[in-house]
Amino acid sequence: MKKQLLLIATLVVAMSCKTEQTKKETTSNMVENPLLVKSSLPYGAPDFTKIKNEHFMPAILKGMEVQNEGIAKIIANTEAPTFENTIIAFEESSKTLDNVEAVFYALAGAHTNDTIKDNQKELAPKFSKHNDEILLNTKLFEKIKAVHDNLDNLDLDAESKHLVKEQYKKFVKAGANLSEEKKNELKEINAELASLSNDFGKKLLDASKKGGLTVTDKEQLKGLSEETIKGLEKDGKYEIQLINTTQQPLLQTLENREVRKQLFEKSIHRTDAGEYDTSDLVKKMASLRAKKAQILGFDNFASWSLQGTMASTPDKVFEMFNGLIPGSLEKVAAETKEIQAEINKEGNDFTLAPYDWNHFAEKVRKSKYNLNEDEVKPYFELTNVLEKGVFYAATKLYGITFKKRTDIPTYHPDVVVYEIFEEDGSKLGLFYGDFFARDSKRGGAWMSAFVKQSKLRGQKPVIYNVCNYPKPAEGEPALISFDNVETTFHEFGHALHGLFGNQKYASISGTSTARDFVEFPSQFNENWATHPEVLNNYALHYKTGEVIPDALLQKIKDAGTFNQGYSIIENLASSNLDMQWHTISADTTIEDVAKFEEEALAKMKLKIDEVPPRYRSIYFAHIFSGGYGAGYYSYLWTEMLSHDAYDWFKNNGLLTRENGQKFREQILSKGNTMDYAEMYRVFAGRDPQAEPMLKARGLQ
Repeated sequence: MKKQLLLIATLVVAMSCKTEQTKKETTSNMVENPLLVKSSLPYGAPDFTKIKNEHFMPAILKGMEVQNEGIAKIIANTEAPTFENTIIAFEESSKTLDNVEAVFYALAGAHTNDTIKDNQKELAPKFSKHNDEILLNTKLFEKIKAVHDNLDNLDLDAESKHLVKEQYKKFVKAGANLSEEKKNELKEINAELASLSNDFGKKLLDASKKGGLTVTDKEQLKGLSEETIKGLEKDGKYEIQLINTTQQPLLQTLENREVRKQLFEKSIHRTDAGEYDTSDLVKKMASLRAKKAQILGFDNFASWSLQGTMASTPDKVFEMFNGLIPGSLEKVAAETKEIQAEINKEGNDFTLAPYDWNHFAEKVRKSKYNLNEDEVKPYFELTNVLEKGVFYAATKLYGITFKKRTDIPTYHPDVVVYEIFEEDGSKLGLFYGDFFARDSKRGGAWMSAFVKQSKLRGQKPVIYNVCNYPKPAEGEPALISFDNVETTFHEFGHALHGLFGNQKYASISGTSTARDFVEFPSQFNENWATHPEVLNNYALHYKTGEVIPDALLQKIKDAGTFNQGYSIIENLASSNLDMQWHTISADTTIEDVAKFEEEALAKMKLKIDEVPPRYRSIYFAHIFSGGYGAGYYSYLWTEMLSHDAYDWFKNNGLLTRENGQKFREQILSKGNTMDYAEMYRVFAGRDPQAEPMLKARGLQ
């Protein structure tokens, strides 16, 4: 017996020693993981000299663990729920995970690799489960509800009260009031949707990367500049990579009609057959989202999703569509005639096809407005556009200044970093710009944050913009189209929204707003691209330094409403597809994606052969892998806001510090701290009006 006791005691000591050793090793690994310790770089920016692929998975899992521990403490607390022990505790429980996710998803979008892709696939259901276990946690919700129900008796500032309301609404929207049986059903759907969404994104990225057009004969690229052709050359061939829209940029200048057709066909069919077919994913996601909405007590996914937005209901969205479609159809019909006439004028006997549109529209633009894109591009060198255009306008409006930093490590050599200062010289934050397309980057353009602004966390913002401009050949200047100039202004509008966040709480800071409000500051910022004082400061010929001539500037302005029928129909068609997919009922069965698309477009008179949707469903990343399901309409909604706001600026002196300060204080710095319609009324003194947008589009 004594021998047995001695043996047991020895084993206990040995196991205890082993446990302690494991704890020490785990702690050591966590301390060594650069994602789990505070960065020593300015503003807590991520140190990409230390971050490696193998750090992400353990850091994310640790972040989940830390959050779960924080929530367990909230639930275990026997004291009455208070703002501090419940709302603040919940807000701060995600801090570690927030910081790690910010870096992981930045690289997943802008500079991915096989390891990150594998991590994304593995993490998608884990994140879904983690979020559901929080938002569908009955005991946690009871604590938050107790604070919410006692809100009128709490001595809190307006932002803190708003945080309580937002947390409560978030739980209710997620299904916190459902029965346990319904919660479990919802969890299964959410997990499956997360995996399907990740699969969609991965297939689309691979399809766009590998599904481009390879041209062997340089003569077939007639119309492209030598610089562009150099940029396409690879191993003696020329590779045109797809971007994630239906129309491809080079269709505008390629003269060979057969090559244009091939490139267009590659684009629209990239994911409708074979290895990269996403059709089944689309059908499954649409069906599951409808079932999710039904469980949550809504007729369709759009009705559920639009809670808390400015539009609020699908009917309001369709009302907007119906207000825009008639004038847009008239405009596009007139444009179609103009372009067909241009085709005929050149002696061609073919009928306008979608892959002809941009090519001949450019010819009409040149003949009608005498505007040649190749004539314009030399005045738009990217660094000038950024520093002397985008930054210059921001300085004039908001008083902020910029200093380039070359001592802060980035995740790719193409990325540039600037430190931003307030008018009084105090530090505001960091801005990263990643502008050139590459295989490791998904299509499109976007803004996000490595570090979100939060007074509670003592964090100043670290913001980044990502774009996909063609990279010039080595030693050549980065000359961009005027469309890309506007994109640069647009994305920095998002950046300003994040940089000017002035909130105590990270979850409602900066761009943490409804989808049909978050695009407002970015679209508004585009207006400064053509403001004479701004344009004359940055539109400098890259060889001579000559300011863009007034005559050329006038051509750009005159051409501003050209092709707007096409542009808005292209957008409306995609926005309509999004809403049609997300207003189906739970008992609807979709057999054929292409047929559903055709009927959805025809229903709204948007089925126009020459003008395909900007995105077909099968490569509509915004709604099937980008979080914009039932939300793509927001680009048009916020365009209305942006033109109306610019109209206010026009009536009040345009580019002035006073106007900029007002816009900053009443819009850009508010985050999600008040009702959006009321926020706009405080700024403009009235509700937004559609007329400025219709005039800007040439539809009125």
